[in-house]
Amino acid sequence: MQTGQPYPAGMDARQDASTSAAAPAASLERRLFYLLVLAALAYAFFAGLRTVSDPDLFWQLATGRWVAQHHRTFSTDVFSYTASGAPWIYPAGSALFFYAAYLLGGYVLLSWIGAAACVGTVALLLRRGSAVSAVVAILALPLIAQRTAPRAEMFTVILFAAYLSILWQNYVGSHARLWLLPLLMPAWVNLHLGFASGLALIVAFAGMDILQMLHGETRSRQAVQRLRSAAPWFLLTAACTVVNPWGWNIFSAILRQNHAMAEHSMWISEWGKAPMSWAVISRSVSLTNAQPFYLLLGIAAIAVVLALLDGRFGPAILLLCAAYEGVRHVRTEALSACVVVVVGGSVLASAVRRATPRLAGARSARVFAAAAALSVAALALFWSADAVKIHDTSLSSYGAGLSWWLPQRAVEFVQRENLPGEIFNTYIEGGYIAWALGPERRDYIDGRAIPFGAPALLHQVELLQSSPDGAMWQAEAARYNINTIILPLNRFEEELGQLKSYCNSTAWAPVYLDEVSGVFVRRSATSEDLIRRTNVNCATARFPAGSAAGSSADQFNAWANAATLLAALGRNREAQSALDKAAVVLPASSFVYWLRGNMAYNLGVLSDAEDQYRKAISRDPGLPLYWFSLAAVYKHEGRIPETIQAQRRGIDNSTTPQTAQLLKLARLYLDTQQPRAALQTFDEVVRSASPELLATTGTHDLMFEVDQGRAAAWRSLGDSKRAAEFDQKAVQDLVPGK
Repeated sequence: MQTGQPYPAGMDARQDASTSAAAPAASLERRLFYLLVLAALAYAFFAGLRTVSDPDLFWQLATGRWVAQHHRTFSTDVFSYTASGAPWIYPAGSALFFYAAYLLGGYVLLSWIGAAACVGTVALLLRRGSAVSAVVAILALPLIAQRTAPRAEMFTVILFAAYLSILWQNYVGSHARLWLLPLLMPAWVNLHLGFASGLALIVAFAGMDILQMLHGETRSRQAVQRLRSAAPWFLLTAACTVVNPWGWNIFSAILRQNHAMAEHSMWISEWGKAPMSWAVISRSVSLTNAQPFYLLLGIAAIAVVLALLDGRFGPAILLLCAAYEGVRHVRTEALSACVVVVVGGSVLASAVRRATPRLAGARSARVFAAAAALSVAALALFWSADAVKIHDTSLSSYGAGLSWWLPQRAVEFVQRENLPGEIFNTYIEGGYIAWALGPERRDYIDGRAIPFGAPALLHQVELLQSSPDGAMWQAEAARYNINTIILPLNRFEEELGQLKSYCNSTAWAPVYLDEVSGVFVRRSATSEDLIRRTNVNCATARFPAGSAAGSSADQFNAWANAATLLAALGRNREAQSALDKAAVVLPASSFVYWLRGNMAYNLGVLSDAEDQYRKAISRDPGLPLYWFSLAAVYKHEGRIPETIQAQRRGIDNSTTPQTAQLLKLARLYLDTQQPRAALQTFDEVVRSASPELLATTGTHDLMFEVDQGRAAAWRSLGDSKRAAEFDQKAVQDLVPGK
């Protein structure tokens, strides 16, 4: 090297100038990165601070209480009277954590933990990030916030982000603390069954190193060295998974859980496939950032192409696998988003750095980068402001504490009156019943799929749809000694349609009603005194039952729920008055128009119903419920083409699988003698369903209904041979292990 020259021999002045020009660019990138990280963390806080509303949290709280009281874990159900003793294995660490947090700070602290989890996940993803990855993180935040609400799954999202950050740091050649992987695994395996995703990441990165051995001597040598040094930590991490009360049997629990949730995916949308339609995809690039998954898929696709062009096949394959898992199960979208932030963001950042020197002017490039970063930061602030607003179709709201939809006051009534016998509850409320009324009382059903199974969930639905004075209810009450029913009555519950029949029942009597839930007791000599004392009359009861004061969100929810309940009882004038008060609190509410449409529909004034539904759609065209309601009006009027169009729009606008609605559309085609369209829709049903759901058997299962419908369609087309084939296939669908 020549004296006084800051560069090796062979480098010319142009290279020196390029190096000098790169310094301001690097400095600017760091400043923009810090700006975007601050915006991302602020957005994460506002998006993550929500009232406690996830149903699973409550049976996890009940688990923590049980373990703390008994000083041991359990392997069979202890919370229900319908599945008592059935196998049930679930990590108790998260339950103990949440229970301790509740004892320390109640539901308020649990809400703050959700916000901290969201912020912490984003911080981990951006620990060694770039301005580009910070932009991707901001786009991905709604997905991360949704899965970091306080529940056991929260720990999988956080620890997945930690594992991903460490493994990626090791892969790109930086010094990574791989010893943290086995240190964290004993915690993860005792917090949530999602620890398997951490093992999947390790396998993926080991595979990436093996793949890199095939590309050039230098890369191969680096990959061998990296894999050799990492292998002991990887093996130790896998061994640490047995550090749990069940040892290796924890893996059988994962298999059972996945199978059970696949059976439930017909009802639980998060286990179904992510719908792919132009309507949903177009919404992902809107300023609302309501459903960014499809935008992230586009970012992942660009990163895959860039990685392949650069010969980086490992990152490309990892991105493709992450995208596939996100499409396959809505529940894994947040984990897929984490991979896109870290891996996709790194690939894109490298491409931007390489392209910057080729731009016309370094100054113009820096100005453009600064403008883009400031725009994204401004969007993050805009979305943060939106997160604190009232959302009329959400079960939670911004802030800390317990969500409005839970039957807190009904439970307090049951405790106060010490009602005898077992309590019937619905699936969605079961966890809260087990927590709030336990351990003295058990629930009928809750959100744990394994102890109950799909038949129990279906039976609960059929029971709620039957007459409370009918034989099915009489048999169920006698079998389990059910003397009390807690019925959800908030504005999103289908049970509202049956409210009148429960109020007018000769076998059951209302003893408590508010705008989110009701309590009914079985008429008997022991309950007559309570029925006389409470004197609940559904025709005159006051709603909201309590004060409609508090925050704007509290006021809106109180009046909106009261209006829905009053409409279900046929008290339309009072319902209209309550709706008017809800509209004063939230003038932009689309829900108010939708409920007015429901009232008009129930009164048979279909023109008014159509007008109100259209107004609701104009306010929120992306909500499938409004389109399905409009389709019901059209069908009632015999306007079949419009019915099909509205039904199709609802399906296409949905960001969660709509298998049941697709089946409804296919049957509509059959009823209107459009067999070819029906066949196409049945094919769409199959494409939209998860492989596990397609593999289930029984008269209420998907493939049985699809093949029956296909047989009817081919029969309508005059092809008796194909019809017979699908009739035979429908019979085979009933056979386990088909």
